[in-house]
Amino acid sequence: MNPSFDNTQNAFAYKSTSDLKKARFLFSVIQSPLVVSLATKLTPALMQSGLPINGLIRSTIFNQFVGGETLEESARVVKQLSAYNVQVILDYGVEAKEGEENFDLVTEHIIEAIEFAASQNNVPFVSVKITGVASMSLLETLNDAPRLRSGIHDSEEDNAAWNRVKERMYAICEVAMEKGVGVLIDAEETWIQDPIDRLAIELMSIYNKEKVVVYNTYQLYRHDRLKFLQMSHSIAKDKQFLLGAKLVRGAYMEKERARAQKDGYASPIHENKEAVDTDFNKAADYCLQHLDTIALLLASHNEHSNQLAMQTMQNKQIENNHPHIHFSQLYGMSDHITFNMAEAGFSVSKYLPFGPIKDVIPYLMRRAEENSSVNGQTGRELVLIRKELARRKGK
Repeated sequence: MNPSFDNTQNAFAYKSTSDLKKARFLFSVIQSPLVVSLATKLTPALMQSGLPINGLIRSTIFNQFVGGETLEESARVVKQLSAYNVQVILDYGVEAKEGEENFDLVTEHIIEAIEFAASQNNVPFVSVKITGVASMSLLETLNDAPRLRSGIHDSEEDNAAWNRVKERMYAICEVAMEKGVGVLIDAEETWIQDPIDRLAIELMSIYNKEKVVVYNTYQLYRHDRLKFLQMSHSIAKDKQFLLGAKLVRGAYMEKERARAQKDGYASPIHENKEAVDTDFNKAADYCLQHLDTIALLLASHNEHSNQLAMQTMQNKQIENNHPHIHFSQLYGMSDHITFNMAEAGFSVSKYLPFGPIKDVIPYLMRRAEENSSVNGQTGRELVLIRKELARRKGK
């Protein structure tokens, strides 16, 4: 039988009553879009002002959604999750800073994360944002240059910069393959995604010959991504490599729609949530039908999508811990999904960012915005937290 997502005793077993009360307070605050909007605007400025607000941020939103400022701090959370058979996707959560020195530094941090992951028994993946190792302007140039699709470009400077990006990613993937750790390449905005997709395919064609090391991410709120997933699979079969597919709904919807309207082109985003859900579930089913050549990482907070995938696995008599199926949710959210699936023997992880507080503020602000804007997300978290606190009080 598939697990129930209503079991709060399993969901919050790793949290003390004090931690649960802090989470209740935090989710109560970020229910308000107005509060989140103000916090999003003011927090970065307050951080730069030198005012002593680090402690407040650390004890609230940082502790809820981030593993720690360093790998060493994050090790405590990794160990804690391991006790409940929950795995970890490590993410160096620092946002892109321009400059070759910064890109090289981020590469070093990612390699350190891979080496740390290899030393743990429950960290199978490390996440990589290409904008952490490449400039936005370069990616935009490549995205807009049709001739690059055949590998030709007029600018020697751009070619040299892109070669350095590829060298960084090859260095990361070499260590990952050697250490037995998966590399998840994040999806980003549509206006820089094409070169990321091409690089992901190139890396998969080299490193995914015998087992899956590299995964590309497919944002199914884009109306072209289901077809692109199927095309990627066709390329993989033709070039004889395994496809690593991380499925998400998407992270840049408001920004994408606003830019499309401003610049006068058709929005790349589905018109409504129903269409997104349909494509996401079709994409998951497509991967589950081709597990001999696709490794699926289903990253979703949507209960129905997770239940549907589990039901398909049950119908096809696929074991819960099949090596080509992995589920994931963000650290600090949807514990009722993660911990109940782990209890039932599914391979499931928490996406665990780490990095200095001042550098992960953009990530934290996105989490706050996501919780205030996603219909029912914060409400669901609060209902479950209150249910568990009531259960503990009534013992």
